[in-house]
Amino acid sequence: MKNLFEFAEAFFGQVNVDEKLALTHQAWQTCIAGELTFTSDRPVLPIERVTFPEKPELLAPRQMPRRKLTTPDGIAAFFHAIAHVEFVAIYLAWDILYRFRGMPEQFYQDWLRVADEEAQHFALIRTHLLAMQVDYGDLPAHSGLWDHAKDTADDLPGRLAMVPRCMEARGLDVTPALIEKFKILGDDASVAILTRILTDEVGHVELGSYWFKFVCQQRSFEAEAKYRELIDRYYVGGKPKGPFNRELRKVAGFSDAEIDWLEC
Repeated sequence: MKNLFEFAEAFFGQVNVDEKLALTHQAWQTCIAGELTFTSDRPVLPIERVTFPEKPELLAPRQMPRRKLTTPDGIAAFFHAIAHVEFVAIYLAWDILYRFRGMPEQFYQDWLRVADEEAQHFALIRTHLLAMQVDYGDLPAHSGLWDHAKDTADDLPGRLAMVPRCMEARGLDVTPALIEKFKILGDDASVAILTRILTDEVGHVELGSYWFKFVCQQRSFEAEAKYRELIDRYYVGGKPKGPFNRELRKVAGFSDAEIDWLEC
Protein backbone atom coordinates (compact mmCIF):
# COMPACT_ATOMS: atom_id res chain seq x y z
CA MET A 1 0.00 0.00 0.00
CA LYS A 2 1.43 3.37 -1.06
CA ASN A 3 -1.53 5.76 -1.06
CA LEU A 4 -2.25 7.97 1.95
CA PHE A 5 -6.02 7.76 1.65
CA GLU A 6 -5.96 3.96 1.28
CA PHE A 7 -3.91 3.82 4.47
CA ALA A 8 -6.51 6.04 6.17
CA GLU A 9 -9.41 3.83 5.10
CA ALA A 10 -7.52 0.75 6.27
CA PHE A 11 -6.92 2.42 9.63
CA PHE A 12 -10.58 3.41 10.04
CA GLY A 13 -11.81 -0.05 9.06
CA GLN A 14 -9.46 -1.94 11.38
CA VAL A 15 -10.80 -2.83 14.83
CA ASN A 16 -7.57 -4.26 16.28
CA VAL A 17 -5.60 -1.67 18.27
CA ASP A 18 -2.18 -3.13 17.44
CA GLU A 19 -3.00 -3.25 13.73
CA LYS A 20 -4.07 0.39 13.83
CA LEU A 21 -0.74 1.35 15.36
CA ALA A 22 1.16 -0.73 12.81
CA LEU A 23 -0.71 0.87 9.90
CA THR A 24 0.04 4.33 11.26
CA HIS A 25 3.76 3.63 11.61
CA GLN A 26 3.87 1.96 8.18
CA ALA A 27 2.22 4.96 6.54
CA TRP A 28 4.67 7.39 8.13
CA GLN A 29 7.68 5.27 7.18
CA THR A 30 6.36 5.10 3.60
CA CYS A 31 6.09 8.89 3.65
CA ILE A 32 9.63 9.32 5.00
CA ALA A 33 10.90 7.04 2.23
CA GLY A 34 9.26 9.31 -0.36
CA GLU A 35 7.01 6.50 -1.60
CA LEU A 36 3.63 7.79 -0.43
CA THR A 37 1.11 9.20 -2.91
CA PHE A 38 -1.34 11.94 -1.95
CA THR A 39 -4.07 11.85 -4.61
CA SER A 40 -7.23 9.79 -4.89
CA ASP A 41 -10.37 9.83 -7.02
CA ARG A 42 -12.30 7.70 -4.54
CA PRO A 43 -15.14 9.41 -2.64
CA VAL A 44 -14.53 10.32 0.98
CA LEU A 45 -16.29 7.91 3.31
CA PRO A 46 -18.78 9.53 5.69
CA ILE A 47 -17.51 9.95 9.23
CA GLU A 48 -20.17 7.52 10.46
CA ARG A 49 -18.18 4.72 8.75
CA VAL A 50 -15.24 5.19 11.11
CA THR A 51 -14.99 2.20 13.47
CA PHE A 52 -13.67 1.96 17.02
CA PRO A 53 -12.66 -1.13 19.02
CA GLU A 54 -15.30 -2.75 21.24
CA LYS A 55 -13.35 -1.71 24.34
CA PRO A 56 -13.11 0.52 26.28
CA GLU A 57 -16.70 1.07 27.31
CA LEU A 58 -17.51 4.71 26.56
CA LEU A 59 -19.32 6.75 29.20
CA ALA A 60 -20.64 10.29 29.27
CA PRO A 61 -18.30 12.66 31.15
CA ARG A 62 -20.63 12.90 34.15
CA GLN A 63 -20.65 9.08 34.45
CA MET A 64 -16.87 8.74 34.59
CA PRO A 65 -15.59 7.70 38.03
CA ARG A 66 -13.44 10.27 39.78
CA ARG A 67 -9.78 9.45 40.21
CA LYS A 68 -7.11 10.63 42.63
CA LEU A 69 -3.37 10.40 42.14
CA THR A 70 -2.90 9.24 45.73
CA THR A 71 -3.52 5.52 45.10
CA PRO A 72 -2.15 2.97 42.59
CA ASP A 73 -5.67 2.46 41.22
CA GLY A 74 -6.09 6.20 40.81
CA ILE A 75 -2.81 6.51 38.93
CA ALA A 76 -3.76 3.60 36.67
CA ALA A 77 -7.16 5.18 35.98
CA PHE A 78 -5.49 8.50 35.21
CA PHE A 79 -3.13 6.96 32.67
CA HIS A 80 -5.94 4.90 31.16
CA ALA A 81 -7.79 8.17 30.57
CA ILE A 82 -4.68 9.70 28.99
CA ALA A 83 -4.24 6.59 26.84
CA HIS A 84 -7.77 7.07 25.52
CA VAL A 85 -7.10 10.73 24.75
CA GLU A 86 -3.99 9.73 22.79
CA PHE A 87 -5.81 6.89 21.02
CA VAL A 88 -8.57 9.22 19.85
CA ALA A 89 -5.89 11.75 18.88
CA ILE A 90 -4.53 9.19 16.40
CA TYR A 91 -8.01 9.04 14.86
CA LEU A 92 -8.30 12.81 14.80
CA ALA A 93 -5.00 13.20 12.95
CA TRP A 94 -5.98 10.54 10.43
CA ASP A 95 -9.43 12.05 9.97
CA ILE A 96 -8.27 15.59 9.26
CA LEU A 97 -5.86 14.42 6.58
CA TYR A 98 -8.42 12.01 5.10
CA ARG A 99 -11.54 14.15 5.14
CA PHE A 100 -10.26 17.48 3.86
CA ARG A 101 -8.90 17.30 0.32
CA GLY A 102 -7.29 19.91 -1.90
CA MET A 103 -4.73 21.13 0.62
CA PRO A 104 -0.96 21.40 -0.02
CA GLU A 105 0.95 18.12 0.28
CA GLN A 106 2.70 19.48 3.38
CA PHE A 107 -0.66 19.53 5.18
CA TYR A 108 -1.01 15.77 4.74
CA GLN A 109 2.59 15.09 5.70
CA ASP A 110 2.24 17.21 8.83
CA TRP A 111 -0.87 15.45 10.10
CA LEU A 112 0.48 12.02 9.25
CA ARG A 113 3.53 12.81 11.40
CA VAL A 114 1.15 13.88 14.16
CA ALA A 115 -0.73 10.58 13.84
CA ASP A 116 2.54 8.68 14.18
CA GLU A 117 3.60 10.71 17.23
CA GLU A 118 0.20 10.19 18.86
CA ALA A 119 0.61 6.45 18.23
CA GLN A 120 4.00 6.59 19.93
CA HIS A 121 2.44 8.38 22.91
CA PHE A 122 -0.29 5.75 23.14
CA ALA A 123 2.26 2.93 23.03
CA LEU A 124 4.33 4.55 25.80
CA ILE A 125 1.30 4.92 28.03
CA ARG A 126 0.06 1.42 27.27
CA THR A 127 3.42 -0.05 28.30
CA HIS A 128 3.21 2.03 31.48
CA LEU A 129 -0.30 0.72 32.15
CA LEU A 130 0.75 -2.88 31.59
CA ALA A 131 3.40 -2.43 34.27
CA MET A 132 0.47 -1.56 36.57
CA GLN A 133 -1.40 -4.72 35.47
CA VAL A 134 -3.92 -2.72 33.42
CA ASP A 135 -4.40 -2.71 29.64
CA TYR A 136 -6.16 -0.20 27.45
CA GLY A 137 -9.83 -1.13 27.41
CA ASP A 138 -9.93 -2.56 30.93
CA LEU A 139 -11.51 0.64 32.29
CA PRO A 140 -14.26 2.90 30.92
CA ALA A 141 -13.35 6.01 28.93
CA HIS A 142 -14.76 9.42 28.02
CA SER A 143 -17.23 9.30 25.11
CA GLY A 144 -17.08 12.95 24.08
CA LEU A 145 -13.69 13.29 22.40
CA TRP A 146 -14.76 12.09 18.96
CA ASP A 147 -17.78 14.41 18.99
CA HIS A 148 -15.50 17.28 17.94
CA ALA A 149 -14.68 15.40 14.75
CA LYS A 150 -18.32 14.60 13.99
CA ASP A 151 -19.39 18.18 14.64
CA THR A 152 -16.76 19.56 12.23
CA ALA A 153 -16.77 16.83 9.57
CA ASP A 154 -17.52 19.40 6.84
CA ASP A 155 -15.71 22.39 8.34
CA LEU A 156 -11.90 22.50 8.16
CA PRO A 157 -11.50 25.83 10.00
CA GLY A 158 -13.86 24.49 12.66
CA ARG A 159 -11.87 21.27 12.96
CA LEU A 160 -8.60 23.17 13.37
CA ALA A 161 -10.14 25.52 15.92
CA MET A 162 -11.77 22.78 17.98
CA VAL A 163 -9.18 20.00 17.91
CA PRO A 164 -5.59 21.28 17.95
CA ARG A 165 -6.50 24.83 19.06
CA CYS A 166 -8.99 23.84 21.76
CA MET A 167 -8.94 20.19 22.84
CA GLU A 168 -5.19 19.63 22.43
CA ALA A 169 -4.32 23.13 23.60
CA ARG A 170 -5.94 22.29 26.93
CA GLY A 171 -3.09 19.85 27.49
CA LEU A 172 -0.65 22.75 27.39
CA ASP A 173 -2.52 24.30 30.31
CA VAL A 174 -2.88 21.28 32.59
CA THR A 175 0.08 18.98 31.88
CA PRO A 176 2.85 21.07 33.50
CA ALA A 177 1.06 20.89 36.87
CA LEU A 178 0.56 17.14 36.47
CA ILE A 179 4.27 16.71 35.78
CA GLU A 180 5.03 18.57 39.02
CA LYS A 181 2.65 16.30 40.96
CA PHE A 182 4.41 13.18 39.71
CA LYS A 183 7.78 14.73 40.51
CA ILE A 184 6.60 15.19 44.10
CA LEU A 185 5.49 11.54 44.13
CA GLY A 186 8.95 10.51 42.89
CA ASP A 187 7.40 8.80 39.85
CA ASP A 188 10.15 9.34 37.27
CA ALA A 189 8.54 7.08 34.64
CA SER A 190 5.30 9.08 34.67
CA VAL A 191 7.23 12.36 34.57
CA ALA A 192 9.19 11.20 31.51
CA ILE A 193 6.06 10.12 29.63
CA LEU A 194 4.12 13.31 30.36
CA THR A 195 7.12 15.49 29.50
CA ARG A 196 7.50 13.74 26.13
CA ILE A 197 3.79 14.17 25.42
CA LEU A 198 3.79 17.84 26.40
CA THR A 199 6.79 18.60 24.18
CA ASP A 200 5.14 16.98 21.17
CA GLU A 201 1.73 18.50 21.87
CA VAL A 202 3.15 22.02 21.76
CA GLY A 203 4.27 21.19 18.22
CA HIS A 204 0.88 19.72 17.32
CA VAL A 205 -0.97 22.81 18.51
CA GLU A 206 1.54 24.96 16.64
CA LEU A 207 0.72 23.03 13.46
CA GLY A 208 -2.96 23.58 14.14
CA SER A 209 -2.33 27.31 14.48
CA TYR A 210 -0.30 27.42 11.28
CA TRP A 211 -2.90 25.60 9.19
CA PHE A 212 -5.78 27.49 10.79
CA LYS A 213 -4.20 30.79 9.75
CA PHE A 214 -3.39 29.35 6.31
CA VAL A 215 -7.02 28.34 5.71
CA CYS A 216 -8.30 31.66 7.05
CA GLN A 217 -6.03 33.53 4.65
CA GLN A 218 -7.17 31.29 1.77
CA ARG A 219 -10.80 32.09 2.53
CA SER A 220 -10.32 35.77 3.38
CA PHE A 221 -11.23 35.30 7.05
CA GLU A 222 -9.69 37.41 9.79
CA ALA A 223 -8.12 34.62 11.85
CA GLU A 224 -8.67 35.91 15.39
CA ALA A 225 -12.30 36.84 14.73
CA LYS A 226 -12.90 33.50 13.03
CA TYR A 227 -11.41 31.62 15.98
CA ARG A 228 -13.79 33.37 18.37
CA GLU A 229 -16.74 32.67 16.08
CA LEU A 230 -15.90 28.96 15.78
CA ILE A 231 -15.38 28.45 19.50
CA ASP A 232 -18.71 30.17 20.13
CA ARG A 233 -20.34 27.88 17.56
CA TYR A 234 -18.89 24.51 18.51
CA TYR A 235 -17.74 24.63 22.12
CA VAL A 236 -20.44 23.39 24.47
CA GLY A 237 -20.78 25.68 27.45
CA GLY A 238 -19.52 28.95 26.01
CA LYS A 239 -15.75 28.71 25.81
CA PRO A 240 -12.89 26.83 27.50
CA LYS A 241 -12.24 27.61 31.14
CA GLY A 242 -8.82 28.64 32.42
CA PRO A 243 -6.30 28.99 33.81
CA PHE A 244 -4.39 29.13 30.52
CA ASN A 245 -0.65 28.64 30.04
CA ARG A 246 0.06 31.84 28.15
CA GLU A 247 3.73 31.04 27.57
CA LEU A 248 3.15 27.64 25.95
CA ARG A 249 0.10 28.82 24.03
CA LYS A 250 2.13 31.65 22.50
CA VAL A 251 4.86 29.19 21.50
CA ALA A 252 2.07 27.13 19.89
CA GLY A 253 0.81 30.03 17.78
CA PHE A 254 -1.83 31.73 19.91
CA SER A 255 -1.84 35.51 19.91
CA ASP A 256 -2.10 37.58 23.07
CA ALA A 257 -5.49 38.78 21.84
CA GLU A 258 -6.78 35.20 21.53
CA ILE A 259 -5.58 34.32 25.03
CA ASP A 260 -7.02 37.56 26.42
CA TRP A 261 -10.39 36.65 24.89
CA LEU A 262 -10.27 33.16 26.41
CA GLU A 263 -9.43 34.62 29.82
CA CYS A 264 -12.08 37.33 29.89
